[in-house]
Amino acid sequence: MKIDEIQIRVRYGETDQMGVVYHGNYTLYLEMGRIEWLRKLGISYKSMEENGIMLPVVSLTINYKKSAGYDDLIHVKTQLKNIPTAKIEFDYEITNELGEILTTASTTLVFIEMKTKRPIKAPDYILKALES
Repeated sequence: MKIDEIQIRVRYGETDQMGVVYHGNYTLYLEMGRIEWLRKLGISYKSMEENGIMLPVVSLTINYKKSAGYDDLIHVKTQLKNIPTAKIEFDYEITNELGEILTTASTTLVFIEMKTKRPIKAPDYILKALES
């Protein structure tokens, strides 16, 4: 399935007293990867929300292997697991500059209509973008 990779420079404020990235910040990195994955497909979260669709995370699994620290350049690889239905699932791999795996993760998000707060099937424009 479609894969995208972004680079992020770890900022000082993302680290804890031990000088390593605070574990909760990895979810932000995953979100950044997911947003850029969609953007490169020609879809923005902002326009999706303006058109009445939310995409909340309903499941998150993270496995921490090694630590990242301040000023490290990390790579977030985001991969679609399956063709979206009412949900969209991603796998992630975060590596350092040496290519060492720091973190693996997966998320499941659900397409929600903002007015009704009910799940809906994946919008056609997303499915069409995946075909090309």
